[in-house]
Amino acid sequence: MQYTVEKQSGNKIKISFTVPASDFEEAAQKAYIKTRGRFQVQGFRKGKAPRKLIERMYGETVFHDDALEILFPDAYIDAVEKEDIHPVDRPKVDVEPVEKGQDVKFSCEVFVYPEIKLGEYKGVEITRTLHAVTKEELDARLKQEQKQMARSVEVTDRAVMDGDEVNLDYSGSVDGVKFGGGTAEGQKLVIGSKSFIPGFEEQLIGMNIGEEKDLAVTFPAEYHAEDLKGKDAVFHVKINSISHEELPELDDEFAADVSEFETLKEYTADLKKKMQETADEQAASQAKQALVQKVVENAEIDIPDPMVEDKLNDQLKEMDWRMQQQGLNMKKYLELTGQTEAQMRDMYRSEARNNLKTELVVSEIIKAENIEATPEKVDELLKEYAEAMGKTLEDIKKDFSENQLGYFENRVKTNAALDLLWDSAAVKDEKEKKEPAKKADTAKKTAPKKASAKKPKAEE
Repeated sequence: MQYTVEKQSGNKIKISFTVPASDFEEAAQKAYIKTRGRFQVQGFRKGKAPRKLIERMYGETVFHDDALEILFPDAYIDAVEKEDIHPVDRPKVDVEPVEKGQDVKFSCEVFVYPEIKLGEYKGVEITRTLHAVTKEELDARLKQEQKQMARSVEVTDRAVMDGDEVNLDYSGSVDGVKFGGGTAEGQKLVIGSKSFIPGFEEQLIGMNIGEEKDLAVTFPAEYHAEDLKGKDAVFHVKINSISHEELPELDDEFAADVSEFETLKEYTADLKKKMQETADEQAASQAKQALVQKVVENAEIDIPDPMVEDKLNDQLKEMDWRMQQQGLNMKKYLELTGQTEAQMRDMYRSEARNNLKTELVVSEIIKAENIEATPEKVDELLKEYAEAMGKTLEDIKKDFSENQLGYFENRVKTNAALDLLWDSAAVKDEKEKKEPAKKADTAKKTAPKKASAKKPKAEE
């Protein structure tokens, strides 16, 4: 059997085959023997009718499709192996009309692994934007630490104030009729958290323990329950107890309680140092991501659509798996968001294409630089994984398949390629530009804060 290979547009090739008439006749005879049991011919037991009689009844081409199915796989695989072709999808076959006694011609088109032309990937210029931890950020972090050490103190000698946590009973009604989810006992609520509908929390301020009161409120027009949207309601409430959060003093004693340092000055200096290290790591991470993206943009590669769709399928499967870990799934997610699967695919196709291009470019750099994964490096990575899983390196090696171990080997190569890009990059450091503070309008300063349209917890 003869064949020719022709490059089409993009990463598609066409393989044209010519089958000698004798070979096709032999395949047709095999097809007859294989399928004759499907034909029922009067006067013959099933599967015993002569081939010519079946062809006379059903047409001369009755066995042609099966003959091609016999010929094509071996012919295709032979051509692919001899020409070192790397298909990335199923071939699309086209057959020319078959004439008796003549050579048979058919062809197939198939997308192949793309050619990758690396652009500049060493010495690429990249900017690392450095962020200096500010006093405001340090103070905010200290307040977080302070809040974590806060204790709740019961209040018995005064009325409810903004910021207090109250324990209350409530029962809501509209036009004198109680509604579902509007009643609760022993409910905890922090005043000012805006956890309840507008106007509810504010009316609790000034109430004392044991006091009961009717609160008049209006449900927001955009409320989640259709039957309560924009409705006036009355909540009968009773205050059971009051407490408030007491923060510890930010002093040496506080520092000794939360750290190994004896003074607040030492603790604050160490905290700022760690915050700065984190900020520097984030700056480096962002610069490395930008570097890889720049290297990918420098490369020339025409990715076949089937490869993109396969990558997209993998990404969506991964998303579905993560959703299932949270008690959700892709079908339910689409229902909640009002999206179709096609819309979801359109949304993530560009990301899938870029992720795939990144993988292909990094893989090509690994080849260009002859990067190998040493057993020691693979073991290091496997050991990290094993420790995270509470297992030993030996357990992982014993349990993992060759494909799973191959993933870690590829990960080592990828890490080495990324390190090569970063080590050779021309990194320029610049300080983060701070935006000038905007002057607030007087009207904005004095305007009351817009009430949040959140619902009562009993309705959530």
